[in-house]
Amino acid sequence: MVAVGGAREIVVIGGGTAGVRLAQRLAATAPADAVNLTLLGEEPHAPYNRVLLAEVLAGRYAPEVIALPPVPGGERRGVRAVRIDRADRLVRCDDGGVVPYDRLILATGSNPVLPPLRGLRRPDHDGLPEGVHAFRTMDDCLALSAAVRPGTRAVVIGGGLLGVSAARALAERGAQVVLAQQGEYLMERQLDRAGSRLLRAQLEAWGVEVHTECRVRGLVRTADDTRVAAVELADGFRLDAELTVLACGVRPRTGLARAAGLDVRRGVVVDDGLRTSDPHIHAIGDCAEHDERLYGLAGAALEQADMLARLLTVDPSARYTGTRSLTRLTLGALSPEARPEVPLDVAAFGETTPLPGDDTVQLTDATRGTYRKVVVRGDRLVGGVLLGDLATVATLARTWEDDVPLPPTTPLLHLLTPDGGS
Repeated sequence: MVAVGGAREIVVIGGGTAGVRLAQRLAATAPADAVNLTLLGEEPHAPYNRVLLAEVLAGRYAPEVIALPPVPGGERRGVRAVRIDRADRLVRCDDGGVVPYDRLILATGSNPVLPPLRGLRRPDHDGLPEGVHAFRTMDDCLALSAAVRPGTRAVVIGGGLLGVSAARALAERGAQVVLAQQGEYLMERQLDRAGSRLLRAQLEAWGVEVHTECRVRGLVRTADDTRVAAVELADGFRLDAELTVLACGVRPRTGLARAAGLDVRRGVVVDDGLRTSDPHIHAIGDCAEHDERLYGLAGAALEQADMLARLLTVDPSARYTGTRSLTRLTLGALSPEARPEVPLDVAAFGETTPLPGDDTVQLTDATRGTYRKVVVRGDRLVGGVLLGDLATVATLARTWEDDVPLPPTTPLLHLLTPDGGS
């Protein structure tokens, strides 16, 4: 079957998880003569698994280990799309190249949020000051890896998933790490307070100094104004810093879509066919906003890519109705004192904060450093948090994703046993 609408020239802008997965699925499902695929990747590196960048920073993996499988069709690296000509269906690139399309897929991902800190920007300089790093791309990771040494004083700003991962990786490299989080507790989007307390205890056991409910006011430069020497908090306290890592979240990359006149709110707005306001252009991954929701998760990007490949090649009626994704993080132990035989695994899914009338079941084992909690609403599992022991996570996540009623005769405590109540 030929592609929907007779589309033959399919152009994907973005060489990350979503774009590469789409290219692979198109190659697997479309007849060889039905699709001519071009993938434009802004980074010069081979596409890689961004989720594993912290493992590269920690020294556990070499960069090539996290490379994604080769992209079928035409892949162009180090090329940035600068303009979409919707009238003539052309993508114009920074190298002067012009790429025609029948269908265009935006998989532009997201950019790191750079907070409005005093001393972060200077009008006469481009980029970040020396000693300050974002942590989003392979180049960010390699620059940080080259700069860190045992004993290096490093401050990580941001206590979400990315900040926790960066702090752990730098600690594994022997840095003296301080983690500064503006919110009340770590990984607020994924964990509840009890789970976050356990996570914080593990980080502190590894030597990471954690500050929560503290606002960073600015960066203090050296006397010769060549680099950043400290991070200043709102109360005036200063954290010495040879390295400063900005892990303050991400924001969808929508500039290209906005300039092309597409409907953009927080992300590029798409319907259930992952179509933008232009029926010849789709958007997937971090840049896409579906049903007023931004996911920013690899699971959603993969699911959107799979659905769109199906729609474009074999099933025009395919529809995307949303993703129920699980967040998972593995933090390996760093020293004998930190129980090297029990790495700290973290998993969270759904609604981890109960509403009035919900049932909550939780088990805490302080000796083993484990915590398990599920939230049940009526006869449905609506969320859960597990730290330290993920024996039940597969069954729990499957029950949650399937959104099926729980057996009425099964005690809720049984959900936290190894078979997860199945």
